[in-house]
Formats: sequence, C-alpha cells, structure tokens
Amino acid sequence: MRTRLLIAGLLLIAAPAAQAADDDHTRSTYVTMVLQAFAAKVECPGTDVVYQDLVQRAQQMQLPDGTTEQVRKAIAWMHTGGKMGEKQSDDIMAEVAVATQTTDLDQRRLGMSNWCEKQKTAGLIRSKGG
Repeated sequence: MRTRLLIAGLLLIAAPAAQAADDDHTRSTYVTMVLQAFAAKVECPGTDVVYQDLVQRAQQMQLPDGTTEQVRKAIAWMHTGGKMGEKQSDDIMAEVAVATQTTDLDQRRLGMSNWCEKQKTAGLIRSKGG
C-alpha cells in the first residue's frame, strides 16, 4: 500500500515537470519553424511569409498568445545585432540561437536550392503574390 502511494505521489510530482518539458520542446520546434520561414523569405527567390499563418500554427500547437510576436522580435533582434526587434527572455533567445545554428547546418548540408524546396513543403512560406 505504501509503495502504491509513493508511486502515485511521484507520478503527481513528475507530471507537471514532464508537461513543462513538452511545452519547451513544442516552443523550440515552433521557433525553428518560424526562423526557417523567415530565412526562406530572405534566401529563397519568389517566397514570402504570411504572418497570420505563423499565428495560426502557434494556435494549433497550443502555444500561448503572443508567442509569434515574441519569436519574431527575438529573431529580428538577434539577426540584426539589436538594431531591430527586441531582446526576449533568455530561453527564447537561446532557442533562436539553436534554431539559427540548425538552419545554417541544414542549408549547408542540403545546399540552398534543396533547402528552399524543403521549406516550400513545410507550409509556412508561400509564393510571392500567391
């Protein structure tokens, strides 16, 4: 009986920590998707990002309201050396840094044209005018 209570207690304690880890993973995945969408807008000819599509994806991923704007500002701040956007919380800034490194590695590994084609199938960029 004591063992069952101990296990039940441990599960109750572990559940919020596991949920927090899942939430962090979900947000870091989203940060990478947003960064790649903006990178594609810059690097891939004839593409554009629709901000509302980013917001909709955040909602689908059940991220808190305002996440898209926080991520956008963090990306702008980091990629312009603080000239645009705004510095965000340390965890978001760290996620942007990791997403930047991951994206850079993917671009080198795949080559830019293949990377751009991959981004077009990810669903967060569109053809300009489309």
